[in-house]
Amino acid sequence: MSKRTVLTGITTTGSPHLGNYVGAIKPCIQASHQSDVQSCYFLADYHALIKCREPEVVQQSTLEIAATWLALGLDTDKALFYRQSDIPEISELTWLLTCVTAKGLMNRAHAYKATVQDNITAGEDPDFATTMGLFSYPILMAADILMFNANSVPVGRDQIQHIEMARDIAQRFNHHFGQHFVLPEAVVDDNVAVLPGRDGRKMSKSYNNTIPLWLPEKKLRKFIMKIVTNSLEPGEPKQTEDSALFAIYSAFADASQREDMKQSFASGIGWGDVKQQCFELINDELAAARSSYEELLAEPARIEARLLEGAQRAREITLPFMQQLRSAVGIRNLAECGIN
Repeated sequence: MSKRTVLTGITTTGSPHLGNYVGAIKPCIQASHQSDVQSCYFLADYHALIKCREPEVVQQSTLEIAATWLALGLDTDKALFYRQSDIPEISELTWLLTCVTAKGLMNRAHAYKATVQDNITAGEDPDFATTMGLFSYPILMAADILMFNANSVPVGRDQIQHIEMARDIAQRFNHHFGQHFVLPEAVVDDNVAVLPGRDGRKMSKSYNNTIPLWLPEKKLRKFIMKIVTNSLEPGEPKQTEDSALFAIYSAFADASQREDMKQSFASGIGWGDVKQQCFELINDELAAARSSYEELLAEPARIEARLLEGAQRAREITLPFMQQLRSAVGIRNLAECGIN
């Protein structure tokens, strides 16, 4: 039975936080252990360049994200784990796809349309400060996916359009040059937790409300203690609905622990007690991995070696496939002209 390929990219523009861990990293690592799945996880450092012009930030983020996945137990013997920029065939495929992609399709991309609207609202030229990186971002994303003929791409709802665009681009290429690409499917798991931040809104760097994943124990407790709650006193019954603190606790608790905490809320547990239990639960889950993470950060050469190993394995797929695609579009050995 052939394996189904599942692909996920992680943009290297920041440090991982609890929301990244619960919403993406943890479920991806669990999925990678399935015997019928070929998992491809990559560090999207070319994507990072679209918005980030701080080289040190991109480098440090790449280091931290790679160390995070390795520390949390990603089995790189089973899953392909590589850096996007180490696979030159992805860049080459991006150009092949660009040559069959309609500009009108790119005009409809949500990110580009939002930028245009912001410029118009500000009284600027519609394309003010718009780079070709931002405009053609969906083509690079399509190349990431199609290079490995991924069957499934787990995404948030805001990314579904990009998978639809990848399908459209693949169909255009197949129409002109033969059947080379599988049409990928977006996978949106509504059961994957979207973790609230300390202020109750979605945990996001743009809101400055994140809880960094690898805080030392004392700092982690300090962050948990700053989660916003209401003014209900100990002894007063509390609601679990719309409680950021309960949501964060629940993301790390098992079913029995969640039920016990619901009962504690109804019985009037004090907020300080909830926060202490929440801290202990999270810290217990991350403590061992935190030590591994710190060891990896102290030896970046180990991380580099793992990424290069992953790239070597990935290129066993991408090199022959690119030769196939080159031949399909007419980039061929001239000595073979006229040979059927």
